[in-house]
Amino acid sequence: MKAAFVSEGGGIASILIEDVDVPAPAPHEAQVRLHAATLNYRDVIVAKNLLASMGGITMGRERVVPMSCASGVVVSVGSEVTRVKVGDRVSPIFAQGWLHGRQPTMDMLGASHDGVARQLANFSAESLVLNPDELGDLEAATFACAGLTAWNALFLDRPLQPGEWVLCHGTGGVSLAALQFAKAHGANVVLTSSSDAKLRRGKALGADITLNYRTDPDWAAKARAASGGISIVVDVAGAEQLEANVSALADDGMIAAIGMLGSDFSWSKMDETAARIVPINVGNRDEHEAMVAFCAGHGIRPVVDVVYDLDRIQDAYCHIESGQFFGKVGLNLL
Repeated sequence: MKAAFVSEGGGIASILIEDVDVPAPAPHEAQVRLHAATLNYRDVIVAKNLLASMGGITMGRERVVPMSCASGVVVSVGSEVTRVKVGDRVSPIFAQGWLHGRQPTMDMLGASHDGVARQLANFSAESLVLNPDELGDLEAATFACAGLTAWNALFLDRPLQPGEWVLCHGTGGVSLAALQFAKAHGANVVLTSSSDAKLRRGKALGADITLNYRTDPDWAAKARAASGGISIVVDVAGAEQLEANVSALADDGMIAAIGMLGSDFSWSKMDETAARIVPINVGNRDEHEAMVAFCAGHGIRPVVDVVYDLDRIQDAYCHIESGQFFGKVGLNLL
């Protein structure tokens, strides 16, 4: 089968496709024929070895199979497996072995643990989730990192209530998932972007208010005025937008600190503001299952903008790096 490998610190140009053999699954493992995967900005960070500046986390070895979000079908199981069976449609969870509770494992796909940019792989059966029939393979492949991050930004630390307001920055996978989750839950959404074309697409997805932060320097004041105060900011930009985000918050509002596009993480400034800043660290298997059940029950269809074949994985990475996408960038593994 084909598998991609990225060399630590080698950048996008170091990603290579190779033919490799896959052993039979161990007693506790299930072998999955992966059908589809999607990229996250995190994958670019890993390829460039920028994780070392974020708490000292690195791949820990010379090269790794990249990416963390995929779906496929179980083709064989080990002798001790009871959780899944041959023919089940499944996805591996982001942090392998993080099933319950708040303490994550370090076995994160596509970094310290081989990821999903491959056609066939063995995973611990306990770290697989069943994909509902309502979601196709490509849609189910959007959830493990971006989708679950958005889910916990809205519902973990300060559960969003119907009628409250969420501020989503940009139109990447996390922000659009948060938009869709919030609207399905009966909340309202302010969406920002530097592209009017993307804002029009966001409006079609249900955004109540759209603001171009590049052409409108008063966007934060307008977001607060229109909403009466934002309950949850889905913060993918980081510290460079912290002051504006704080100014838009309601008195009991929260900044869900996720990303650091072009700056540092907002949680690095927690001692410099009285605003409530909560770091979001993806999530566990229980939360992944709750999220996909919610999507199936509410008819949520994740947004995938473009799909590349595995042989064009470098092009897919360059597309993510460019920022010229809406939602998720997919990878066909068939």
